[in-house]
Amino acid sequence: MAPAGRLRRPEEVAAPITLTCSDDAAFVTGANIAINGGQHMQ
Repeated sequence: MAPAGRLRRPEEVAAPITLTCSDDAAFVTGANIAINGGQHMQ
């Protein structure tokens, strides 16, 4: 993974949140989803 080098767009932040609120995430438990564009790597 490489840092994105730009700020996140609202839809890029909303997509993982929407996923975790949907039935598609029924078997996702105890996950930490970092929505930071690789910022933690810098």
